[in-house]
Amino acid sequence: MSLPPEEVIDRARRIRLFLMDCDGVLTDGSLPYFASGGTLVEDAKLFHIHDGQGMRLASQARLKLGIISGRASAALAARAAEMKVDHLHQGVSDKLKVYEQIKEAERLRDEQVAYIGDDLPDLALMRCAGLAIAVADAVSEIRDCAHFVTTKNGGRGAVREAIELILKAQGKWGELMKQFGL
Repeated sequence: MSLPPEEVIDRARRIRLFLMDCDGVLTDGSLPYFASGGTLVEDAKLFHIHDGQGMRLASQARLKLGIISGRASAALAARAAEMKVDHLHQGVSDKLKVYEQIKEAERLRDEQVAYIGDDLPDLALMRCAGLAIAVADAVSEIRDCAHFVTTKNGGRGAVREAIELILKAQGKWGELMKQFGL
């Protein structure tokens, strides 16, 4: 990752809560549908291992994690549990309302929240967040309002890249790397 502007680093230093969308951010945005006994079901999601490792590192660094998704999925619930995500909200029609509820529950201000998104339903949250992040393949409206755009696409390590940015800005990355002999 190339070094982002100092303003992005300053914003990243304040982050205590990292919120993310699912489809198009934690996944590549594909929605696989399968037929099961004559019923059409959608419950398969592919998650990138690098994003998972980034989420583990974020948790070790005491960065709170949250997912706000417009769609509901047992696969996402399982992944969120595995990653020990602090806040999981699925089937959300009003993402901004949930954002505000999480922020209030954590007793944080907007400047302490990062949000990573990819499409128009994420726009209101990105306008509020202290650090708005767009995945590389986000729609132009999302990239235009982002403070930082990842070099990686959604579902391909973008979450890990954003978490690394935050943890490096906060001076926590080096300590975390010691567990890997680095």
